[in-house]
Amino acid sequence: MNYLQYIVENIHTVIVATVDENGLPVTSAIDMMDYDDSGLYFLTAKGKNFYNRLMNRGYIALTGLEGTDTLSSKTISIRGKVECLGNDLIPKLFKKNPYMAEIYPDEGSRDSLVVFKLYEGQGEWFDLSKKPIERQSFSIGNVEIRPTLFYIDDTCISCGACLSSCPQECIDVYSMPAIISQENCLHCGKCMEVCPMASIHKIHG
Repeated sequence: MNYLQYIVENIHTVIVATVDENGLPVTSAIDMMDYDDSGLYFLTAKGKNFYNRLMNRGYIALTGLEGTDTLSSKTISIRGKVECLGNDLIPKLFKKNPYMAEIYPDEGSRDSLVVFKLYEGQGEWFDLSKKPIERQSFSIGNVEIRPTLFYIDDTCISCGACLSSCPQECIDVYSMPAIISQENCLHCGKCMEVCPMASIHKIHG
């Protein structure tokens, strides 16, 4: 699955988090206007505080959501580095996103706009519309994928306590040690709480 294409064509408007000059988080609703194999493209105006935060920090986190309710929702989250590309791509982005001409109707009003690219980072796809749920990690650029996960070590006795407590029933207790299906795990941590052997551990990505 092309997750960047999905963001642009299926979700489009995402919530982006940046950090201000005081180190505090700020969120903005931003349209992701184009993609290619190397990243995501969006734009903003030089007069916006969002522009200043991008230039000062060079890093964002974003989440896009598609679905009519929680149980039909699909989300994509990415955190990574951004770079300013100037305004050469403005005509291309306006052609692909014609509604922007209603906001900036003439060439003069577009002089303040600049394009940014999210070119490096790590992301996660999370689909609650399936049972068990589905999650996948992916990367942009030369980034090693380091997902958060729970794993079971060799002290496991396959007693089944973890499976009994798992809301997604995504643990194979017939293996020794038992195996957690990472792509179906909710990361609730209940299995780790109930394991009598303390065999389950969390790895932070």
